[in-house]
Amino acid sequence: MDFLLHNGVTVLGQWISFAELAGQIFALAVVFLAQRRTLWTWPVQVGATVLLFSVYISAHLGGLATRQVAILAISIYGWWAWSRRSDPVYGVVVRKGRLGERLAMLGAFAIGTTAMALVLDALDASWAPWPDAAIFVGTLVAFAAQGAGLVEFWLVWLVVDAIGVPLQLSSGLYFSAAVYIVFAGLVVHGWWSWNRTAKQVRTAPSEVSAAA
Repeated sequence: MDFLLHNGVTVLGQWISFAELAGQIFALAVVFLAQRRTLWTWPVQVGATVLLFSVYISAHLGGLATRQVAILAISIYGWWAWSRRSDPVYGVVVRKGRLGERLAMLGAFAIGTTAMALVLDALDASWAPWPDAAIFVGTLVAFAAQGAGLVEFWLVWLVVDAIGVPLQLSSGLYFSAAVYIVFAGLVVHGWWSWNRTAKQVRTAPSEVSAAA
């Protein structure tokens, strides 16, 4: 891992470590695969997690680094959950969250961000505890909702992207910031794709009942 962290390439005058380059490419691939609801989403996420953990530790972003450990655990859950929620026509079955689920996501984000920011500040684990904490908690909420097949997870990712771009720029991780911007475009398309599929899955049983 030291080789990947201390060696890299220069793009438009900006040096990028191989670890950051590979980790963010893997992360982009995860969004692309998630749009298509394939199980390959999760093993690729594991690879991105390992690489980005080392990048964020070296950048003294404790929240983002710790986030990777949590993502690893959620990725295992997501892999298991998606393997059990497969449909021969629609692939992984997705749906819109219920009101209670949406409120739970919002509450988890608000309370979790506050608690994590206070911990990071107390431990001096991050120079930007609040945005660092928001990205940390938002990512966990998004991945948990993704594992459950909820369309709203894409909207959580948009919030994470909006916070992540300025934080990455301030940390000197310009390539990662650019990747976050690309993420935003993929996230919007992913939300549209999942939302359309959720409507098809919801309509299909009704059509079958009507035909009977």
